[in-house]
Amino acid sequence: MYEHLKRLTGPVLRTAARLEAVGLENVPQSNGVILASNHLSIVDSTFLPLVLDRQVTFMAKAEYFEGGSWPTRIVSSFMRGSGQVPVDRENQRAAVASLDACLRVVKDGGVFCIYPEGTRSPDGRLYRAKTGVAWLALKSGAPVVPVAMSGTDRVLPPGRVLPRPAKVKVAFGKPVDLSLYEDSAADASARRAVSDLIVQAIAEVSGQEYVPVYAARAKEQG
Repeated sequence: MYEHLKRLTGPVLRTAARLEAVGLENVPQSNGVILASNHLSIVDSTFLPLVLDRQVTFMAKAEYFEGGSWPTRIVSSFMRGSGQVPVDRENQRAAVASLDACLRVVKDGGVFCIYPEGTRSPDGRLYRAKTGVAWLALKSGAPVVPVAMSGTDRVLPPGRVLPRPAKVKVAFGKPVDLSLYEDSAADASARRAVSDLIVQAIAEVSGQEYVPVYAARAKEQG
């Protein structure tokens, strides 16, 4: 189903978005790997897999698996049909169970993509990472590759129903060096430090301004 969806929609989306990828050599061609990406638009999860030969699994909020406008129906069809992992962010126990499912993907040798900010950026800046990405990295021991999406917020900004043409670029940085924190998944301070290192690496690739607060809190404050 995953490859069928890519073959069906990939050529049209690549052309419409003038899709560009840089740093592909930083993504391992085998074994488990974690892609840690900034998050600008719901369509990030549609464009990123198009530049990789390997299947990419995402953790995405449960709402992305539901229908609605036709652009979100396309995204939800991709999510359901390609084995993506839904997460209910309002339910802590369900969120932890979703991380366990993601860990299995990586340990089984797959490519897993996570948005460390936990939600889309409200204004295009890069926000503080939650520690789930660190737990996943330290438990799996897999390399963490920072990813920078750009242009997707112009294709489909938050709150907009209809997409519009815009150039999309996906940039992959070098894997983050987490050697100082091996076997520290149970240490909360280590998870915080690793999360900060990962979001710093994303900022270096994306060039975004960093804001040391959680994106969800920034949205609440308005």
